[in-house]
Amino acid sequence: MKTRRVFISADHGLSIVYFLQSDVVPTLLERGVEVVLLTDDALRGKIHERFKMPGLSIEGLKLSEAKTFQNRSRDAQWWLAFLRRVGGSNRIRTAAMDSYVHQVWVEEPPRRLVLMPLAWAAIWMLRRSARLRMGLVRLQERFTDGIYDELFDRYSPDLVISSTPGWRLDRYLLREAGRRHVPTASVVVGWDNPSSYSIPGASVANMTCWSDLQKEELVLGSDWQPENVNVGGIPSYDGYFNRRWLVPREEYFKLHKLDPERKLLSYACSFVSFSPNWQNIEALARLVRTDSLAAPCQLLIRLHPNHFWDVDLFIEERERIRRLARDMPHVHVVDPVPLGGELGYYSGEDMPEKASMLAHSDIFLTVYSTMVVEAAIHDTPIVSVCLDAPGGWNRRRKYSLALSRIGDWPTHARFREAHAGHVVYSESELRLAIDGYLGDPSSKAEARRQFVQREITYVDGSAGRRTAEFLLSLLPERGS
Repeated sequence: MKTRRVFISADHGLSIVYFLQSDVVPTLLERGVEVVLLTDDALRGKIHERFKMPGLSIEGLKLSEAKTFQNRSRDAQWWLAFLRRVGGSNRIRTAAMDSYVHQVWVEEPPRRLVLMPLAWAAIWMLRRSARLRMGLVRLQERFTDGIYDELFDRYSPDLVISSTPGWRLDRYLLREAGRRHVPTASVVVGWDNPSSYSIPGASVANMTCWSDLQKEELVLGSDWQPENVNVGGIPSYDGYFNRRWLVPREEYFKLHKLDPERKLLSYACSFVSFSPNWQNIEALARLVRTDSLAAPCQLLIRLHPNHFWDVDLFIEERERIRRLARDMPHVHVVDPVPLGGELGYYSGEDMPEKASMLAHSDIFLTVYSTMVVEAAIHDTPIVSVCLDAPGGWNRRRKYSLALSRIGDWPTHARFREAHAGHVVYSESELRLAIDGYLGDPSSKAEARRQFVQREITYVDGSAGRRTAEFLLSLLPERGS
């Protein structure tokens, strides 16, 4: 009897959570499916030791070889990837894609900008023609290589599953699967992925996503056939519902030297690629320092993974935030926990920290981060802080976008339309929003509950099992 086998591409820290810290992989293994997880070569041993299970093998994703191949025809592949990312149908909100176009116009070197008028014309046509969008997918598939020949020959997988439909370097694995006529499937790991990354980078047969909202974005924006898109919820959040990661409040407060007598305001940095967060943090720290709020408070600032990129502006803001915490009582900083290698600071190692911060905060604040969904799961009051930084990043050839202008991004708009939290544009509005929640923590609780239901569908910790069942349905019957 032939053993069924799948490849899973996990080239991002969040995909490790999705597949290995949920019931997705365990369910596949329990049903007799062998799983070959492909990830950063440098982390194979670490991931094997952490998640070893009978039937699970860990192999390298050959990311360095994929990057080398990408660089052989860099300009051609760069333009195809750019058009793929911003050429989705205008039947959905395009604000996130539009902002990326503007970012490229400011930040890319002049030799590329010479072709931007042609790119704008191509984008205009792509957004209005499904035939052209499908043609772009086929055109991308001309760029492939035998990077994964040895792995396909050795394992002969029955299904290749990836954490994106070729939006990242997984495109080469998926293209190789297509060349060999191996069925493919993708999952949606990130809340904003269907509206921000658009057209697939390879022909992928099936997709599973969080909600009917995401399914609509995939069908209308990226031309997926409705019957090929499964709504399975988000397995990464099952641990929130079953409280698997929660650290007790007393232990968590001791960990970060928090005062149990003060209310906890947690601010998660967000949107760093487009705007500083400093102006938001400075306003919050000032309100805490001067005791200007309805109750004594303390501030816990969670740095963003991008703060650890080798980018001077992001590093400077990170260190400025740390100096503020050193110099000011009742202000504290927490770093995201890195997994390492190419998987960086978006890490499953971080789930106990995130779960405990969200559960034990009296108010959660950010800039429309995905963590507004996670905070709503914990029924924690939410404020999206959108104070504009004068001049933005104030750096030549660095695109900045005022936070007051980002409300029309698809996920941001859904948060606002759900009335699941406050959105504030000034320090006075910020103070009023915090004071309102301090006086009535149950404010907007029903809106938060409905927001979670619409955005992630399954709120009983069953998304991992449901997603695995969908993936199992794509496999051949045992012995066939």
